[in-house]
Amino acid sequence: MDMLEVRGHCLVVHLPEELDHHRTEEIRREIDRIVSSRPVEEVEFDFSRTAFMDSAGIGMLIGRYKIMKALNGGIRLSHMNRQIQRILSLSGVLKYMKLEREDAV
Repeated sequence: MDMLEVRGHCLVVHLPEELDHHRTEEIRREIDRIVSSRPVEEVEFDFSRTAFMDSAGIGMLIGRYKIMKALNGGIRLSHMNRQIQRILSLSGVLKYMKLEREDAV
């Protein structure tokens, strides 16, 4: 999957324009495969291309957060627009995951 990039011990996930049920299943499988096969300390979700996200996207983030927490790792969110940031804030996700504010679009 070309949207995944490993940088040292960080897995960067370049999310698609639409983060819906169909896309999250594919992304979830690939993230889990990589995290289980190599030492990943942090997963960064890059929202720079994302314009739409539904509850499946929130669920994917929470699920990956739980996995990384169990592995003593972390999640970072970057490059999100105000709409995505608002969705994540209202859902409570931002209470648990680092938001790179200086990168927000």
